[in-house]
Amino acid sequence: MAFSQGFNPHPKISWIGAAPTGAASEAEYVEIQLIEVVDPAGLVAELDRAMPPGLDLLEAVAAESGSLADRIDASRWQIEVPGVAPGDLAAAVDALMALEVAEVERLTKNGMRTINVRPAVVGALTREVSADGEPYGILDVVVRQTTPAVRPDDVLSALRVVAALEPPVPAKATRMAQGRLDDGGGIADPLAPDRGPEPPRDDVHS
Repeated sequence: MAFSQGFNPHPKISWIGAAPTGAASEAEYVEIQLIEVVDPAGLVAELDRAMPPGLDLLEAVAAESGSLADRIDASRWQIEVPGVAPGDLAAAVDALMALEVAEVERLTKNGMRTINVRPAVVGALTREVSADGEPYGILDVVVRQTTPAVRPDDVLSALRVVAALEPPVPAKATRMAQGRLDDGGGIADPLAPDRGPEPPRDDVHS
């Protein structure tokens, strides 16, 4: 691994869009600068052996051009809301999406700050799941990176403000994807430009 120069060298490694405290994530990205070219698959194996249980490295690619941070401007979150009926969650989401302004307050190190959540919420869908025979709602939401960042708990606070939605137990937020927004409101794979073109498939004919 490459290190910076000076009296206090540190490894040249940077996390991209680290998840907020209390949130889970299935889509974390990190850039590592090395001093020599290595096989990406071998690097994954070496790093994975050093990771604690539960943290698994999935893939590494050699950076061809540009910064990884420039390819990430949104996240897709899955927010489980046990104890909230699917219909109530869907109605609250519809109320939020119908607005242009949905302000919430967040406590920061400099005191309370008012944040307009709505511009960051690109799209939101709800679905129903069941646990122990009781149905509840799950929110899948795509959130654009803004300053300040809008977090899953800010989205839940907005639902509380606009629709008085009060989950009886803490929600569970998991980041499922990061990347650049595409024209359809989806999220493009940020590593795709470094993988190169896909090989032709024998079963595809024009």
